[in-house]
Amino acid sequence: MEDTREPGAALLDRLVMAASDRDLDGLAGCFAPDYRNETPAHPAQGFTGRDQVRRNWEQIFAVMPDITVQVLRSACHGGVVWSEWDMAGTRPDGAAMQMAGVVIFGVRGEQFAWARFYLEPVQAGARSR
Repeated sequence: MEDTREPGAALLDRLVMAASDRDLDGLAGCFAPDYRNETPAHPAQGFTGRDQVRRNWEQIFAVMPDITVQVLRSACHGGVVWSEWDMAGTRPDGAAMQMAGVVIFGVRGEQFAWARFYLEPVQAGARSR
């Protein structure tokens, strides 16, 4: 059966599946080589490049091997994907860690070309699930 959703919806599903499977190649393949990540609340954390995406996720998997990744809601229109994320895991010191927020992706072809990243740590003891 053909996937009739907008291309960004299928790409978002691929990204979540790759993250859940800890598939670094599949995950990195979701991003264009010249991918641009902007973090408006923390401008110095922005970066460019698929290779940096891979390095970031490699570090995340090393620090939180039990990480779970969920997209709670998403909407796609005209090559832009709005997505609400919830990520949780255990840090090496045994403390629970949760990140929540929104990522807005721009799609070019079958890859993410850019993102505006608004994920933040959730206050300890305030799990939103």
